[in-house]
Amino acid sequence: MDFLPQDIIEYCENHSEKEPEYLAKLNRETHQKVLQPRMLSGHYQGRLLSLISKLANPKHILEIGTYTGYSALCLAEGLQNKGQLHTIDINEELFDFQQKYFQESAYKDQIIQHLGDATQIIPQLDLKFDLVFIDADKPNYPTYFEIIIDKMNPGGLILSDNVLWSGKVLKEVKKDDTSTEALVKYNKMLAEDDRIETVILPLRDGLTLSRVKNQ
Repeated sequence: MDFLPQDIIEYCENHSEKEPEYLAKLNRETHQKVLQPRMLSGHYQGRLLSLISKLANPKHILEIGTYTGYSALCLAEGLQNKGQLHTIDINEELFDFQQKYFQESAYKDQIIQHLGDATQIIPQLDLKFDLVFIDADKPNYPTYFEIIIDKMNPGGLILSDNVLWSGKVLKEVKKDDTSTEALVKYNKMLAEDDRIETVILPLRDGLTLSRVKNQ
């Protein structure tokens, strides 16, 4: 997933804020017990998510794709005192794992877990969001954007993970490769949508930062 040389990545990590110990513990347990641990945001990207959230100081955060809860806890670090983070995942097998770490954190009363299909859950949330992190099933990325864009506050941020998809977005899309096809469509959508301003960061597998314009 990484496009930079490993020694450059390690240098960046070593000269960035350290990973909090409880997140390091979550990181270790994910690698020990959960399938596809590379889906975890990890130390470097996690510190970036935390810093972006602190700069935005959001009241309401939406995360689509919880996995084991690492990114949710990073994003929660920037919440306002009475703010909330809503995180959605369809995998019920990870619910208790997520909840254990949420309950051990300082944000246990601010993180709300949702289990099920995000395309069905999001329309039921009567909220406007200041920060959204999309890191779920890739074929639904365009649909997620269409659902959330009208639920964003002016100046709100949309973060989208895995948008470079190991470089597959540069190549001819193979037959039945619905994930790559969706990401190519999604990246084009964001670049052309005049309601937002967008930058793709070549961090790990690609992270898009989009800001909703003040209309």
